[in-house]
Amino acid sequence: MFNIERHPQNPILRADLTNFWEAEAVFNGCPAKDGASFHFVYRAVSAMLQHSGAELQLSSIGYAQSSDGVNFKNRRRFIEPEYDWELFGCEDPRITKLGGKYYIFYTALSTYPPCADGIKIGLAITKDFERIEEKRQITFFNSKAMALFPEKINGKYAAILTVHSDSPPAKICIASFDYETEIWSKEYWEHWYALHDDYVVPLQRDNNDHIEVGAPPIKTRYGWLLIYGYIRNFFSSPRIFGIEAALLNSKDPCKILERTSKPILVPEKQYEICGKVPNVIFPSGAFIKNGKLFIYYGAADTACCLATCKVKELFKEMNPQFSFRVPALQRGKAPELKRFEDNPIIRPRPEYPWEAKATFNPGAFFANGKAHIIYRAMAEDNSSVFGYATSKDGLHIEERAEEPIYAPGEDFEKKMAPGNSGCEDPRFTKIDNQIFMTYTAVNAAGSVRVALTSITLEDFLAKHWNWKKPVLISSPEYDDKNACIFPRKISGRYAMLHRIAPDIWIDFVDDLNFDGTSWLRGQVLARPRENSWDNKKIGMAMAPFETPKGWLLLYHGVFEVDNSYRVGAMLLDIENPEKVISRLPEPILEPKMSYEREGQTSNVVFPCGAVVIGKKLFVYYGGGDSVIGVATINFNALLKKLLQCRF
Repeated sequence: MFNIERHPQNPILRADLTNFWEAEAVFNGCPAKDGASFHFVYRAVSAMLQHSGAELQLSSIGYAQSSDGVNFKNRRRFIEPEYDWELFGCEDPRITKLGGKYYIFYTALSTYPPCADGIKIGLAITKDFERIEEKRQITFFNSKAMALFPEKINGKYAAILTVHSDSPPAKICIASFDYETEIWSKEYWEHWYALHDDYVVPLQRDNNDHIEVGAPPIKTRYGWLLIYGYIRNFFSSPRIFGIEAALLNSKDPCKILERTSKPILVPEKQYEICGKVPNVIFPSGAFIKNGKLFIYYGAADTACCLATCKVKELFKEMNPQFSFRVPALQRGKAPELKRFEDNPIIRPRPEYPWEAKATFNPGAFFANGKAHIIYRAMAEDNSSVFGYATSKDGLHIEERAEEPIYAPGEDFEKKMAPGNSGCEDPRFTKIDNQIFMTYTAVNAAGSVRVALTSITLEDFLAKHWNWKKPVLISSPEYDDKNACIFPRKISGRYAMLHRIAPDIWIDFVDDLNFDGTSWLRGQVLARPRENSWDNKKIGMAMAPFETPKGWLLLYHGVFEVDNSYRVGAMLLDIENPEKVISRLPEPILEPKMSYEREGQTSNVVFPCGAVVIGKKLFVYYGGGDSVIGVATINFNALLKKLLQCRF
């Protein structure tokens, strides 16, 4: 059931009588996330004043900062009327970050009293909110409510705007630009305006209604999420202001994939019903975090407010049969891993108690003509050990051990309380004649840390399980997992990856002789990407593969809307691996099969090992935290695609 909740602190931003320029009203605010903090721009209305021969309340654009998107500080006037085309007011900003710049589109008034011919779109560009780099008039026809998409579409800048906003019928349209300078090119807009009916997003249901762009579009795996204003009975009464939502095609945003059939929010609260313009709510900004949609809106043209809903529920409100699988037409052209038709290749064996419940998350390495697969095996009491299997062709299991080859031996991995415990998710790196294994050590009493051990290749192949005494290499101050070692030194030091949620970290150490008193730390290598399939958390899959073009690294990513695990790929600089030089926009493996979508944990593909045999990369992964599958891809094809996506 769909539910939208207003924030208990509403209105979250009110007029400030101590600041003349925002003493009357502040509303229609729009946030831009910057790491863990927010930049916030909003329309500010002054007290009555004399301005350019007129007595009026003048609108300008205010700026504030916030650490949580609700409480604001450092408020100041940022964009104010300067030129003839904006002389009588700057209103209703919409902000988008793209390419290290913040693009702030706003409504510019050149006449007073306002009339349709004097209402157009302006743009201010800043890099730091200290200085405006560019300030331009954008349109020469009646229009407002313009916003830039947060990434290029089909290689072009793209924007959405409302045409004839004050000389109805209004239309929401898409514009695209080859170059940034085209955004303010009059020649471009003259040509575009002559054909603008070809670029309409057909959202209006009735000719008696009115529509207007609300928040800048948000990228989701399923398309662009647009939050917009819909006013019913605009030419009659009573006018009903509402907020609606639509899902637009990711490659062609003129196409509507889904939409709400009625408002998701209408004026109900006192602060929405009473104010400068009663019974008005108007959306102006939005973002997604942890599966929630945060909608900023103006209330009664007086104050800034916030409402939230679950993204998944919103999609179901659009269409009760909404499929959370991404349609093929929405995907990029990234190569995908091909599953082995006889998957799963390893399943739990009830006759062996140590692996009766689950077998998953396998590490792997290639030696002596075989793929050696070491996997996490779970007993019914949720304790984990490592099992072992081999394959000559990478697909068919020819040998499987009847006993664990590695089991908990230290207090930090023994069961200290009910729950998951033991040795989890092994990763392997062969350096000279030594096999290093990193794994997650869990004692069920709250400790989740990275452990390191090793064994000689000779002993391993002879099945003499003479593992070196394991040692913890991650700090006790935070949960750490998903660690691996690069297969050679770089600039005389060993490089290691690990995961402190939600990011992948990289660290360099002089040697691998940890003594239990020094810990991995380093710096962040890669973060989750906002509005992408990997926007919640990421972790490396296995040790990276060295190529002449860089280190090829597979990783898993979690999508906050459905909490599903997918697999992606990135490329690191060959001599400076702390630098990511490419990252595929789409996953190369995602849960589709029943053994991936069902199990101890639904919708999980989780690789910990891969080997190269011939020209193919064989990736071993856990499905649903229950079984093991293998999928393959041409190694050079994957590398070629990464090079095409190089930053």
